[in-house]
Amino acid sequence: MSSSYQPEGEILPSGDPPGAYIAEDVPPRRRTRSILSAPGTYVLVGINCAVFLWMVLHGVDPASPTPVQLIHFGANVPALVLHGQWYRLLSATFVHVGLIHLLTNMWCLWNLGLLGEPLLGPWGMVAVYILTGVAGNLLSLLVNIFTRDFISVGAGASGAVFGIAGILIILLSNRKLPIPAFELHRLRRSVIQFAALNLVIGLATIVLPIIRIDNSAHVGGFLSGLGLGVPLVPRMTSGRSRYLARQKVTFAVAGLLLALFGYWIANLR
Repeated sequence: MSSSYQPEGEILPSGDPPGAYIAEDVPPRRRTRSILSAPGTYVLVGINCAVFLWMVLHGVDPASPTPVQLIHFGANVPALVLHGQWYRLLSATFVHVGLIHLLTNMWCLWNLGLLGEPLLGPWGMVAVYILTGVAGNLLSLLVNIFTRDFISVGAGASGAVFGIAGILIILLSNRKLPIPAFELHRLRRSVIQFAALNLVIGLATIVLPIIRIDNSAHVGGFLSGLGLGVPLVPRMTSGRSRYLARQKVTFAVAGLLLALFGYWIANLR
């Protein structure tokens, strides 16, 4: 999430990017990265790219969109949200502040999605993206109210990307997963490094404002991702039907809590 019209992005830690895993009872084979292996992730990446192409085809500068243009295509603005345009909490997660911003966010979403979708399923991946992206924007809105900043323009998928990282940190702590212990530890450590590195980079921009980054959206997305993962862990290895049932309840409750949180924010003034 960017709190101005300058681009922001995330940097993956060094080493192999997160990806699909090989279960203990499956012979080692070449890792594939097809659309069918992670349809939810590719749909999300496709929507983000399609929105950016739509913006460019309608005259938006691909390198540096103006705040007015970003607002027109659904970016987040506290004043407009508080005056009824709550859809911007979601639409802003698909709007990006230039090509560099888009590419960095999509690279991170793709890598984390290929790792997370086998653990969440395609619908679960989409749900986590939406819920954590909205959660990040809600926390950003709350911070903007307290700081009396009602005109900052925010856009980008990074809050949702942090949310996916957060839920993966929790899900990969389940030692009952059919993944060798050393591989499970390596994957979880990689995601933790990703989240820590990018949170540090975001906080560093407070001191060195080279680019504007909405750290509250990152933190909100990350914390909500952690929260979503906790009730899912006990059902991950109890069978597909039970796990999917737990997902539905968890995501429904999370959606209700976000709605109540938004209602409370709307009545702060």
